[in-house]
Amino acid sequence: MTRKGKPDRARHVPRFAGLALSAVLCTALSMFSGAAPASAMTGAESLQPMSAAASERPGLLLAQDDSEPASEGAETPEEGQAVGSEPPQDGTPQTETGDNAAAGEDGPGQPLPEVVTDLEQIPFPARKMRDLILEAARSGDVEKLRPYLGYGDDVTMLSLGGHDEDPIEFLKSLSGDPDGHEILAIMTEILEAPLVKTEEVPGEVVYVWPYFYAYPFDKLTPQQRVEMYRIITHGDYEEMTQFGSYIFYRLGITPEGRWRFFVAGD
Repeated sequence: MTRKGKPDRARHVPRFAGLALSAVLCTALSMFSGAAPASAMTGAESLQPMSAAASERPGLLLAQDDSEPASEGAETPEEGQAVGSEPPQDGTPQTETGDNAAAGEDGPGQPLPEVVTDLEQIPFPARKMRDLILEAARSGDVEKLRPYLGYGDDVTMLSLGGHDEDPIEFLKSLSGDPDGHEILAIMTEILEAPLVKTEEVPGEVVYVWPYFYAYPFDKLTPQQRVEMYRIITHGDYEEMTQFGSYIFYRLGITPEGRWRFFVAGD
């Protein structure tokens, strides 16, 4: 029997004994682990926020050693990619996004060649050779072209397959008439058309008349087709359409003023 108003100390003895035993065990464990026993925390320490206590764990500190604080505008890692990880180095292609992907799929094709209509845009030696050839062709005397045809390794190419004839005689053989007037007329029509700057071999520039030689047939405007019909017939045009490019006569001059070629064909 206990007295009313007095605590029953006998009932609390086992609980106090259990707490004492727990304290002893915690103290013993702390001697081996080096950590302070939980029961030894002061009241102020026990009131610290959980996030602060978690951030002081050795494991989390090691994970944060190699990372830097996130800054404004930093890219968010993709799903499944760790922060700070680099793209795979095994040759796996990276998927393009945004404008880059659109440019790769629907980007414009090769730009159209620049059509030169102002002769002042080409070097003077090339412009001068063009004027000399045009003057000789307009004279009606094919022999007047001889001084500009060159010789040896610098001889003007008059056939893609080559020839063994005298160059003037070969030009006459290309004409429908025995005096070469037709081929001279074709030459004047070509040199009076706009031209194009080509560089089929890197570093070797050639100015080519007419520009149709390097212009895609499917990109020609109605006005450009009219210009082309001054040189070829519609039958020629249909044949070239099947081939895919201009294969009639064209004339090329280098920036140094060398008459490089006057040929037809593919």
